[in-house]
Amino acid sequence: MTQTLDTAPATDLFSWPTRVYWEDTDAGGVVYHAQYVAFMERARSEWLRAHGHGQASLRDSHGTVFAVRAMRIDFRLPARLDDVLSVSVALLHCRRASAVFVQEVRRDGVLLLDAEVRVAALSAADFRPQAIPDALYTQLKSLETSAE
Repeated sequence: MTQTLDTAPATDLFSWPTRVYWEDTDAGGVVYHAQYVAFMERARSEWLRAHGHGQASLRDSHGTVFAVRAMRIDFRLPARLDDVLSVSVALLHCRRASAVFVQEVRRDGVLLLDAEVRVAALSAADFRPQAIPDALYTQLKSLETSAE
């Protein structure tokens, strides 16, 4: 991302708000580590929707689904019950059959987690790897950022 310190991220990043509910936490009221994966998945889905491609339309119009292939997550600080979080998304690289996103989870501008997520393009019919359709690929390439 553009910043990885305890300061607010660049304002041009897509951000999706979420609140921490009881079901997201352990008995101590701290967000269970796997729940961050769900928060980031929702934010990537909303990022796609904001660019005109809901998950159902990708499947129905393009015959394409995206699946997480690899993930690197750095947990920095815990989120807790009732926290309001901001989950950001930026497309770092788009290749013919995959894409890499960078994401952050923040509370009041403070960095709690940063991650890099590689997704693979798959055929919706048989879940085998496939190239991203040309029109979608062109659009995604135009959305790449230089976030570091």
